[in-house]
Amino acid sequence: MDEQALLGLNPNADSDFRQRALAYFEQLKISPDAWQVCAEALAQRTYSDDHIKFFCFQVLEHQVKYKYSELTTVQQQLIRETLVSWLQAQMLNPQPEKTFIRNKAAQVFALLFVTEYLTTWPKFFFDILSVVDLNPRGVDLYLRILMAIDSELVDRDVVHTSEEARRNTLIKDTMREQCIPNLVESWYQILQNYQYTNSEVTCQCLEVVGAYVSWIDLSLIANDRFINMLLGHMSIEVLREEACDCLFEIVNKGMDPVDKMKLVESLCQVLQSAGFFSIDQEEDVDFLARFSKLVNGMGQSLIVSWTKLIKNGDIKNAQEALQAVETKVALMLQLLIHEDDDISSNIIGFCYDYLHILKQLTVLSEQQKANVEAIMLAVMKKLTYDEEYNFENEGEDEAMFVEYRKQLKLLLDRLAQVSPELLLASVRRVFSSTLQNWQTTRFMDVEVAIRLLYMLAEALPVSHGAHFSGDVSKASALQDMMRTLVTSGVSSYQHTSVTLEFFETVVRYEKFFTVEPQHIPCVLMAFLDHRGLRHSSAKVRSRAAYLFSRFVKSLNKQMNPFIEDILNRIQDLLELSPPENGYQSLLSSDDQLFIYETAGVLIVNSEYPAERKQALMRNLLTPLMEKFKILLEKLMLAQDEERQASLADCLNHAVGFASRTSKAFSNKQTVKQCGCSEVYLDCLQTFLPALSCPLQKEVLRSGVRTFLHRMIICLEEEVLPFIPSASEHMLKDCEAKDLQEFIPLINQITAKFKIQVSPFLQQMFMPLLHAIFEVLLRPAEDNDQSAALEKQMLRRSYFAFLQTVTGSGMSEVIANQGAENVERVLVTVIQGAVEYPDPIAQKTCFIILSKLVELWGGKDGPVGFADFVYKHIVPACFLAPLKQSFDLADAQTVLALSECAVTLKTIHLKRGPECVQYLQQEYLPSLQVAPEIIQEFCQALQQPDAKVFKNYLKVFFQRAKP
Repeated sequence: MDEQALLGLNPNADSDFRQRALAYFEQLKISPDAWQVCAEALAQRTYSDDHIKFFCFQVLEHQVKYKYSELTTVQQQLIRETLVSWLQAQMLNPQPEKTFIRNKAAQVFALLFVTEYLTTWPKFFFDILSVVDLNPRGVDLYLRILMAIDSELVDRDVVHTSEEARRNTLIKDTMREQCIPNLVESWYQILQNYQYTNSEVTCQCLEVVGAYVSWIDLSLIANDRFINMLLGHMSIEVLREEACDCLFEIVNKGMDPVDKMKLVESLCQVLQSAGFFSIDQEEDVDFLARFSKLVNGMGQSLIVSWTKLIKNGDIKNAQEALQAVETKVALMLQLLIHEDDDISSNIIGFCYDYLHILKQLTVLSEQQKANVEAIMLAVMKKLTYDEEYNFENEGEDEAMFVEYRKQLKLLLDRLAQVSPELLLASVRRVFSSTLQNWQTTRFMDVEVAIRLLYMLAEALPVSHGAHFSGDVSKASALQDMMRTLVTSGVSSYQHTSVTLEFFETVVRYEKFFTVEPQHIPCVLMAFLDHRGLRHSSAKVRSRAAYLFSRFVKSLNKQMNPFIEDILNRIQDLLELSPPENGYQSLLSSDDQLFIYETAGVLIVNSEYPAERKQALMRNLLTPLMEKFKILLEKLMLAQDEERQASLADCLNHAVGFASRTSKAFSNKQTVKQCGCSEVYLDCLQTFLPALSCPLQKEVLRSGVRTFLHRMIICLEEEVLPFIPSASEHMLKDCEAKDLQEFIPLINQITAKFKIQVSPFLQQMFMPLLHAIFEVLLRPAEDNDQSAALEKQMLRRSYFAFLQTVTGSGMSEVIANQGAENVERVLVTVIQGAVEYPDPIAQKTCFIILSKLVELWGGKDGPVGFADFVYKHIVPACFLAPLKQSFDLADAQTVLALSECAVTLKTIHLKRGPECVQYLQQEYLPSLQVAPEIIQEFCQALQQPDAKVFKNYLKVFFQRAKP
């Protein structure tokens, strides 16, 4: 072996050596006999370096996995013997191999097993067992091999082909017949032998039993000798977690509902009498988390039994199963309320399913009602933040608590389905008593009280948030709590979690303010002062900006009395903070977008006359325009690239803010009706010069483009005079991405204004195409993935543009470009349909072709187009689907084929019998299609139902492709 290359296997080697080692590995994988060198090195223990041993196993693994069938019988025998002799050597080694080597060896054994067990090595397990016997080193490897085999055969995370799945099923069936009882016996011997002397091997063995129990005969494990041993392990500290998991797997095994019930009950009896149900005596939280998972498994198994028995009409046994479930509820509650969230989280499944049973019962007993209430109290208690939660710097622990809260929310929703009245009453009780004394209550209790009110909105569902109408007792309870929330002064609580929960809740229940509008001013003030938008925490300010915009939007009818006051108060928050003054504004530019949108909504939806709206809108936008002009001049003069970038960002924010205000307009309140056209046209005139700025082109163009998109919607035809010069600037020295983003703008204009923009389109059609072709023809490196992707996306955009032009009835835009240009465009569409393996673009190309045939394919079409149809379009409909890359199993490709069928149907519609004759006598014979198939094809084409032909075409090409 190349000793120099092997040096690179050491993790501390420098990168040149490491590269050389990688290259050597690739070389050995390809070499037909390199594996023999590695096999020999392992069998003869040539190397002591762990990384080299691991490397040799990797080469063997590659050989067995990918090239085993290429080996002769003698070579295959050699691999078997190498592995067995390596295994024998492990018994005598003074030191065991490192874990990562043992695991890799086990993987190679497992791969060889799945390849050979059914054919040449049926005695695999007997051979392994005869080598390892009860030697602890050997047992360790035997158990690792078993785990590796289990993951090859049944691991749900590994994706298997149907062939592999069939093979795996056959292996498991053969194992059940031939060797599983012996394997189980070996496990029993290992457990009995090592349970007091070698906890590591014992735990490994328990893990194996847990893994295999899901697919072997359960009676081999669920019997007195095994279960008693496992229960014994539950009392040995180093074994009990694994024993718990093993019992969980046994309980989880699918089986007859009555047998399952008996198994669970007998287990419970033993566990209870051994004192395991006394949770408060146990201090080891890791064990309790496993135990909680076991109890959860037992509870859910009993519930599955109950469901099956009810379905089968076995009422007597179902009653027994329900009784068994009920006797576990006290234990479940102890685990649910446990202060450790992992222990609590593990039992939530059982709790959820138990509530599902109660939901199905017509009458609840007193005990069941008490259980519901106990679960409810537990959920309320467990929702509470603990002292350690870090609000300023949320890490992994905090993220886990947020996930756990989501699980509790599901329980709360389920409680609401079982007993909505009880939930409402409980929340009301907690909420009222907490808010009465919020000044002296811990933040986590105040937060959870408001949180519960917030959660009721989803737990007690209504349509369109109508919580304050309909059911009187519910409406008045919620109304009471909301009134308390907004009048208690709790919005001043000095903790971010409480403040945020307050704002979230007033927005969630915005309908309350239509019933009691007198509370709107105090909530607006909370948003506008130090509690909301001016809070000391950036996180609160940011969330308040978003929630404030939602609040104002949803209550815009009620806002009229407060509009000018709000606009005055948010004046300073609207300031564009230029990069140079070092002033840290309260809100980020993303937050400011919401404030601008809110200002727009207030002005547009106000009851003011148009002149007043215009004046207010001008007040809002003029500062932006003025700042924009100054900053653009500064950018033109800026030398330093970092400064250029920050100025361009700032300019972009200004454009974005102006864009955002326009979101307030609607069909009911257009820009014109509000008298605001002039203001936005002024903005356009202010922003467009940025397109000719040679610096920071990408940022500036993107912002102005977005603004143009908005103005096309808002200003309608008033925007048209600005489009030609804007387009001209945007087409100057542009990249693929610029064009790709510019084309949707032209598509929007074309689709919206159609014939009105025909002269403009005719004028810019070829310049746009030249810019596109120039970018597409630029040479790029073969392996430059991102350049290839950009070109593919640009090609799609180009075809989308042609589709928009032809689909908007503007084919004259193309027709008027002169015969040579027209032909050039048509040829690109044919290329797009046939040559590029991109089904999305191919589909668009066929749509364009069928549209052009529909428009130009008749007797009075342009001169020479009929020839083009037969010379190019008809062949494209066959050549594209016949390509190897045209994958008929892919959904996008099938859509492309469907459009190809439409194209052929359209040609037949426009050209009639002449088309059929051409296919019959010239084109299809030239493809060597058999006469009877030609006949069949032409009949399908002439069917009046287009769907029949689409289906036929798919079959036609499936048959035609090898």
